Amino acid sequence: MNFERFIARRYLLSKRKARFISIISLVSVIGITVGVAALIIVLSVFNGFNSLVTDILVGFDPHLRIEPATGTALPDYERVISVIEDDERVEVFSSVVSGRAMIVVRNINRIINVRGMDPDKIADVSGVEESIVLGSLLLDRPDGSDGIVLGIGLADRLNAMLGDTVTVISPQGMEAALLRFGQPILRRYIVSGIYESMNQDYDANYAFVSLQSARRLYTLREDITGIEVRLHNFRQSDIVKRNVQNKLGVEYRVHTWYDLHRDLYSVMEIERWAAYIILSLIIAVATFNILGSLTMSVIEKTRDIGVLKSMGATKREIVRIYLFEGVLVGLIGSILGSIIGYIVCYLQIRYHLFPLDPTVYIIPALPVEIRLLDFIAVGGAALLLSSLAALYPAKRAAQVLPAQAVRWE
Repeated sequence: MNFERFIARRYLLSKRKARFISIISLVSVIGITVGVAALIIVLSVFNGFNSLVTDILVGFDPHLRIEPATGTALPDYERVISVIEDDERVEVFSSVVSGRAMIVVRNINRIINVRGMDPDKIADVSGVEESIVLGSLLLDRPDGSDGIVLGIGLADRLNAMLGDTVTVISPQGMEAALLRFGQPILRRYIVSGIYESMNQDYDANYAFVSLQSARRLYTLREDITGIEVRLHNFRQSDIVKRNVQNKLGVEYRVHTWYDLHRDLYSVMEIERWAAYIILSLIIAVATFNILGSLTMSVIEKTRDIGVLKSMGATKREIVRIYLFEGVLVGLIGSILGSIIGYIVCYLQIRYHLFPLDPTVYIIPALPVEIRLLDFIAVGGAALLLSSLAALYPAKRAAQVLPAQAVRWE
């Protein structure tokens, strides 16, 4: 151990003199410990919620969705299929017909999104089948009638049950019907199943029918409005998106699962940064304590500094003494805070210290996900702030003149 670190450690841990200064240093350590622990716990909770939302969305949504940039029907279907099949990261894909329509049950009606999908591939591309809570994913019924699967929120608002007949009115032909030049296009469906996706937007506004039924509803004949793709690894969605978009050109729009819910993730990111900034104030207050305690230490130790400089200590060595003292405070607080944060997160994962009401929430307790990067980022920030707080006292100590410091000794 060189003498700068030795002296810095003695100044920090000394109990004989300047007890008040040592108390301030202790408060600084405690402040950094609390700040680091709080930041790690909060960031881990945000990580848990982010992963939970991602699992729900990715489990239900396709990983990629390809749509026409203009118009309704997807142009050059064969070309799009060839581009998708050439990418080895693609697991499965399915044609889709989607659009807005009005659903009517007795005297209740709502505007919904209708998605027509291939009954043979819908279970592979979408998570609808796994989300069925009542009935089954039977879109082509044995009796020749068309089946429809409703979200649980939509079924509740329509008072629709399994086996009920619902009427879906297409916007195509609506203008002619209003002008009495024709009849509106409508089709009747039998409610075959009800799903719960854990996404209120889907549960309240989306219904699924067979691909051919949706084509008849929207008068598309053999056309489709998009293709939904599922990958072997959804985290490669951005790479596959760029590859497909570059090959297809501007006539098509390619969306990833993240793009489909960008607003939700933006709000979550804002909340995460807001919590980070607010809790960082705890560490900021602790660094001000470091600044105050080290400045008082310089005043208290003026004679000692003068003696050191008269014995040959350089300005750089004096600066390093106080910088190391600030780093030592930040290091101790960061280590203790990281340990406390990890312990709390582990206990929450293992024993659910903060439970949630399962009748209200879809999870039994606050979700927590521990990430090494959070520990590195928070600990590094605490060390950086501690070093910056020690910079002014260190420079002030270096400016002490030996002759004046020991004049009256």
